[in-house]
Amino acid sequence: MSKKNTVSTPKKSSKIVILALASALMGGGVGGGVVYAIGQSQQQSAATATTTATTTTSGTATNLSTTSAASGTATAAYKKVANAVVSVIATQESDSSSLYGSSYGGYGRGSSQYGDESSQSASSESEGSGVIFKKSNGKAYIVTNNHVVDGADKLQVLLNDGTKLTATLVGTSASKDIAVLSIDSSKVTTVASFANSSSVEAGESVLAIGSPLGSEYANTVTEGIVSAPSRTVTVSEDDNSQSTTTMKAIQTDAAINSGNSGGPLINLSGQIIGITSMKLSGQTSSGTSVDGMGFAIPSNVVVSTINSIMSGSSDSQAS
Repeated sequence: MSKKNTVSTPKKSSKIVILALASALMGGGVGGGVVYAIGQSQQQSAATATTTATTTTSGTATNLSTTSAASGTATAAYKKVANAVVSVIATQESDSSSLYGSSYGGYGRGSSQYGDESSQSASSESEGSGVIFKKSNGKAYIVTNNHVVDGADKLQVLLNDGTKLTATLVGTSASKDIAVLSIDSSKVTTVASFANSSSVEAGESVLAIGSPLGSEYANTVTEGIVSAPSRTVTVSEDDNSQSTTTMKAIQTDAAINSGNSGGPLINLSGQIIGITSMKLSGQTSSGTSVDGMGFAIPSNVVVSTINSIMSGSSDSQAS
């Protein structure tokens, strides 16, 4: 059973939505991401992420010390971290027998004319981004969003050099929307570092790196500023928003799109200050378009959550 978790921010328009930045692919076509809910006027809009069970546990992230330096050029910062940024491809297998169910007469499951349709399956893929933060004992570890990998039966990672590797889910935290994956480290050349997000300031220049619209546009970099270093958003424990808590997110105007989810938001020293998670999209009731309002999970929260996952004490961990 999966535990539901909702992330929302209060808005006064029924047209404003929060877009979880995972790109959906069906039959090779790239979708526009997942809009989880639309709030009513004077109420909240919501984006939902669900938790998946984990498959392995491994070690601790003892090397995740944070620093607060933030100086340099955008080009140098990008080059420092680019080879640590990956595309995450999540495949979910589904039994297609429901397409041929009893309502379709003799063409249902076990039909003598068409055989046992239960053996047929369809697969769907979604793509997000991630960043490598550690190499140890032949493995490399990647942080991404929980909603990128949720429900996946198969995970793959595409490195910046085009190498595609099978990934293993180490653990997740639905409440923080963080997941950790592991891959073979033999092709990994770069490991990213984290900055101290408590030192982030409004107006600070930042870069967002990821795979908008999927791996066809892998390692796309956009530049912007920190619009707000600690914006409050509401976390709901269910789809009806009956039980809520709040969390802090870094707001940025750097361009982010479906597929950027799980990618790093970095400072000009090439250090991760946050993990891109969602954006506001739509129009206000007066017809004004919403743009340039993206949100990232602060690096200090990410580091703490990674350590909990890798030590086996996260809210979703294999037994």
